[in-house]
Amino acid sequence: MHEKADISIIGCGWLGLPLAETLVNFGKRVKGSTTSPAKLDLLAQKGITPYLINLQEETTDEAALADLLETDVLVINIPPRLRADGGESYLNQLQRLRKAMLDSPVKKVLFASSTSVYNDLNQIVTEQDSQFTKPTDPGYSLLQAEQLFQEREEWLTTIVRFAGLADDDRSPGRFLAGKTDVPNGDGPVNLIHRTDCIMILKRIIEQEKWGEVYNACSDMHPMRRDFYPAAALALGLQPPVFKEMEETRFKIISNQKLKDDLPYVFQYPDPMGFF
Repeated sequence: MHEKADISIIGCGWLGLPLAETLVNFGKRVKGSTTSPAKLDLLAQKGITPYLINLQEETTDEAALADLLETDVLVINIPPRLRADGGESYLNQLQRLRKAMLDSPVKKVLFASSTSVYNDLNQIVTEQDSQFTKPTDPGYSLLQAEQLFQEREEWLTTIVRFAGLADDDRSPGRFLAGKTDVPNGDGPVNLIHRTDCIMILKRIIEQEKWGEVYNACSDMHPMRRDFYPAAALALGLQPPVFKEMEETRFKIISNQKLKDDLPYVFQYPDPMGFF
């Protein structure tokens, strides 16, 4: 059995791996999981104690999972992928994880969620507006996922609801490139750069901000019809063409609580500066 970690991360992928690297560089003992055998050596090379764990499988390695959970702080970063089955598989994974956590020393949980939890309310949206998400809404599975960990007394959970994730590796210019008759051109974009994601999670851990819910989204919200063509052209791709004169459904994610409470100043406040 490995020694107890300062922080364990479930899901060392696009966001979890650079977060783990950052924490290691700041002197933290970090354990991290991947579902890919090929990535085990990569994690080890970066100073992360690696674990091969796939919570989608009924035959999850319980001993490895228990060892990973030998930590005070657990970061849960499992992509939801709700479209395939309405969130059933995602919730099953998290229930399997929570069951294992009940026999662990975990006392603090940092859960990476999404602003998809909110409906398009045609207004500025704050953390409290998840109350308007009903069981028939697409984002309800995310609320259920959050509540799986919030409702337990064994640990304190902070939820971070990230807006659309972007950086050079996940360039928004590719999202709509070449498409025509794209709807909702006058809708605002809600995006966040990966650098800000990592620094926000690090700040929450450092400042012991537990038992909170935060929206994490860049300050600025350019219109889709302005942002996506510019992002596509920056990559040399065909810009999308938006429909004209169509009713717009939207939400503008407020990050004010996060900025005030941590406090935090965004390194990439305007998505137009992502490219």
